[in-house]
Amino acid sequence: MNQVFPFLDPDLPLEERLRDVLSRLTTAEKCAQLRWDAPAVERLGIPEYNWWNEALHGVGRNGRATVFPQAIGLAAMWDVATTEKVASVIADEARAKHHEAARRDSRQQYQGLTFWTPNINIFRDPRWGRGQETWGEDPHLTAELGAAFVRGLQGDDPKYLKTAACAKHYAVHSGPEVLRHEFDARPSAKDFRETYLPAFERLVKEGVESVMGAYNAVYGEPCCGSQLLLQKILREEWGFEGHVVSDCWAIRDFHTTYKVTDSVEASAALALKNGCDLNCGSVYCDGLEGALALGYVTEEDIDRALRRLWRARFKLGLFDPPERVPYAAIPMDVVNCAEHRQLAFDTAVRSCVLLKNKGAVLPLGPEVKNLLLSGPLATTVDVMLGNYFGMSGQISTVMEGLATHAPEGLRMDFRQGCLLDQPRPNKADWAGFEAVKSDVVLCCMGLSPTLEGEEGDALQSPHSGDRVEIELISYQLAYLKNIARAIEERKAKTKVIVLLFGGSALAIPEVHAFADAVVQVWYPGERGGEAIASILFGKEAPGGRMPVTTPKCTADLPPFEDYAMAGRTYRYMEDAKVLYPFGFGLTYTTFAYDGLEVINNGDNVEVSVEVRNTGQRAGDEVAQLYLSGPDGEANQPQCRLTAFTRITIPAGEGTRLHWTLSAKDFSIFNDAGERICPAGRFTLTVGGAAPLPSSEQLGAPRPVSTQVDWAGKAP
Repeated sequence: MNQVFPFLDPDLPLEERLRDVLSRLTTAEKCAQLRWDAPAVERLGIPEYNWWNEALHGVGRNGRATVFPQAIGLAAMWDVATTEKVASVIADEARAKHHEAARRDSRQQYQGLTFWTPNINIFRDPRWGRGQETWGEDPHLTAELGAAFVRGLQGDDPKYLKTAACAKHYAVHSGPEVLRHEFDARPSAKDFRETYLPAFERLVKEGVESVMGAYNAVYGEPCCGSQLLLQKILREEWGFEGHVVSDCWAIRDFHTTYKVTDSVEASAALALKNGCDLNCGSVYCDGLEGALALGYVTEEDIDRALRRLWRARFKLGLFDPPERVPYAAIPMDVVNCAEHRQLAFDTAVRSCVLLKNKGAVLPLGPEVKNLLLSGPLATTVDVMLGNYFGMSGQISTVMEGLATHAPEGLRMDFRQGCLLDQPRPNKADWAGFEAVKSDVVLCCMGLSPTLEGEEGDALQSPHSGDRVEIELISYQLAYLKNIARAIEERKAKTKVIVLLFGGSALAIPEVHAFADAVVQVWYPGERGGEAIASILFGKEAPGGRMPVTTPKCTADLPPFEDYAMAGRTYRYMEDAKVLYPFGFGLTYTTFAYDGLEVINNGDNVEVSVEVRNTGQRAGDEVAQLYLSGPDGEANQPQCRLTAFTRITIPAGEGTRLHWTLSAKDFSIFNDAGERICPAGRFTLTVGGAAPLPSSEQLGAPRPVSTQVDWAGKAP
């Protein structure tokens, strides 16, 4: 074909290109372009395009890529700049892989540039298997890190997107997985606005290209066809100008489970008219032309959706000469290159959370002559990956990491000791015998992606990827107790170090009591084993902080199906029920806070604080600012994260941090879900964890606090 159509001219204004391409498509072709697997229109020179791609913690499901720590591990870094850098690296690899595939005329699923990432749902309950995909339990932390990830994915070119990001799953979506196709979430108006919507609003107002609707319903409306969510809030209130995509096969649920429609045509119409532009699934394919013929939708409805989708395709430069698109020249040799692998290592180190370190047993010193590596997760690859991952040819397990980084002269042995989630048929136990002969036994315990994850993905989960109990699996706990018993009976001096893998909180009060050290390592990515070994031997220091609260037991949690925030997360949970607080994490040095200064000028509040490294080596601290109040206002969080900064401080030195709080930071939500700005006295606290008694008891630095009288100025 030699004809060059105006929509292919990169010098024309975007809106003119959109008008031209829409004018040339037939009605049938327009309907087909609203599918996730949009077919080619050969007569116009339009290639096929597959919208479905994943980039949760690296380019996913498309072969070779750098595999970073799972999203919950990245969240544990509490590091906005590094999070944005990770996303930018992912987008670089995505661009290189996309253009290489296109050169080979391959445009399959997972080879495009529209990524259904990030997952900014609130991890309200540790039983949810997909919580590993999120940025934790707090709306502010989620919004800050989610926005950084979007900036990295989308780039900063004034005309072109590097890739297109997607805020999902909108909204009020966090399990149970088994009910996700039929569940109607009905949170209070306050919880809806205070907890479940803020991160979505932040990403929309920062320019995220896409929003994905959730499977569940909210207040009786399935999310992918909700007038409240998609029209009144997303478009009218927040001014969203991008495109909306359904979760996969979610629109089919309208007539199969929710029964809000009675046909595939009616379901297609409900979704399209309320603003769902792109269908991941088959309903638009099967029912959209029929809905048009029946008068359920108009061609104007179809054009509106198509205009939003094609605007994204033009912004990605998919119809422009490669030399005009700044990202099209990124070469394939960036994929899993040395620089990206180093970033995978650095982020794994920064994500590991040291939860206990009795007697400074870590890092391991030259006095350690014998080490026993044990546990069902010491040699497995899947616990490095989590879900939604790419492939790397250089994935290091804990065993491989130890073998690479352990000092010469250290005697090491391995006994698995127990199975992941089932009893061991062979009753003979050599691990206890070997443990008491060792200076250190390193136990790799916790969860794997076979036990927690998405419906249909966690193959060993009997609960569609969720957990019923948050305690450590009984067979693992029994094994650890046997090790501890053997050490006690033999009066051995063996130290027990427990590495906890998984994407969610594990209630381990017994283990915490007898273990000498506990490290939460999440699903740490392709260089996880090396990062863990470097931490253990002191070449690196653990730098993570908890992005979730760990309760002491399952019984302390409200019912999983209840979306009320009462009794959940650090904002509403009783401290007596907390094992590891939100924001908590130790490292190989200590910090102190002092000199809190507050200047209230009426329009905003300037806050500064001195943070000193009081230990013997440099280290990273995450300074966290929390607000409580105002005094006398009922039904408010006991505290809420308002600002944070991650900073590296040399040994013996200090630095002064500064934050500016606006009127919006002092606003609260009332029971009607309205943002209000009451005058009153607030308590402002700065420290290294949520300001709960349990934080200091575990070794967090003593926080500093003061009170601020706010005049009630509206944001």
